[in-house]
Amino acid sequence: MARGTVVVHAARPPQFWRCHEGVTLCGVAESIARFKGFDFGGRWEGRRSGAVFFVPDETLLRADAEALGVRGAQDLFGGIVPHAFVQTKIISHGLVTPGAERPEGWSEHFNRRSRASVLPGYSAFGRRDAAEAVRRLLAIGPVRAKLPRAAGAREQFALSSLADVDSLLAAVTDRDLSRDGVVFETNLEPVTTFSVGQVTLDALTIAYHGEQWLGHDNAGRSVYGGSALTCVRGGWDALEHLEVEPAVRLAIRQARIYDEATEDYGLVASRRNYDVGQGTDALGHWRSGVFEASWRLGGASPAEVAAMHLFAESPAVDVVQASTVEAYGVDAVPPPGAIVHFHGEDELDGPMVRYTLATGALERVA
Repeated sequence: MARGTVVVHAARPPQFWRCHEGVTLCGVAESIARFKGFDFGGRWEGRRSGAVFFVPDETLLRADAEALGVRGAQDLFGGIVPHAFVQTKIISHGLVTPGAERPEGWSEHFNRRSRASVLPGYSAFGRRDAAEAVRRLLAIGPVRAKLPRAAGAREQFALSSLADVDSLLAAVTDRDLSRDGVVFETNLEPVTTFSVGQVTLDALTIAYHGEQWLGHDNAGRSVYGGSALTCVRGGWDALEHLEVEPAVRLAIRQARIYDEATEDYGLVASRRNYDVGQGTDALGHWRSGVFEASWRLGGASPAEVAAMHLFAESPAVDVVQASTVEAYGVDAVPPPGAIVHFHGEDELDGPMVRYTLATGALERVA
């Protein structure tokens, strides 16, 4: 008899569940159920019978978690935060002045603790503060602007003048700006993005580093293309003992600094993922910093969960190489041995495939 039920928690329209994102979300949740020895109950419908483990599509707010009966990290794949703005990348940078607009609950102490882990940048919740932030950053070069609730490299813009700020914010209402804010940071070109994280399910904790890449969808737009991860049994300490290149070591260290600073927001999470960007700014200075955090099921999660299955099945395995891929076009096909999450005609995105590969190694590189 199963010890409980895994359910997906997401307020999405019917079409979402037929498309690759919804299909993959459910597929990964079902894989988590197999890992835990639970039944898979599909989408949460508000009825609880016995132990329920949640897989949300968003970081949960504390009040919502309490309403669901989620007591802590052991009850979900993802995270819990106290305020809606903490769900997004807006927390990554400090405010431009001590008197700048901010939402209730904003932690300046978090920004002081995490400053060494991020690029030069600011978060702004008002038009005047946004203009001042860009004015300061233009001294370095072009500025990358990000709308905090966008994902998958969408709704990011390169600004080269103050006039660009006005154009960007013309489509943003004062209400949305004061609630969600906008992120500005120095632009890197070219840029490499690393995925660094830690995941816990039941008694097993793994940590990983890896590189992610962008692809192009069927309309030619730049989108998330996949991640290739090196996963190790254990947490941050085990990850930092791996023998890696200096740039990767710095990415791991910055992700851990950022993660430890989240104590200031009272983060509770079983899945902690950080995108770390490295590249050159317009003045020719090489820089590295956390772009954003993810405390929910994300693009790398199919690889994370596949790796956890290998670790659980083979106690002698210390390192797992796992990759997850999203590819578009009629010629995109999964390779032999892949775990296929979606392959076919997506109603919104056209022909595509999503798959995962994972292999284990008996010896840890240290």
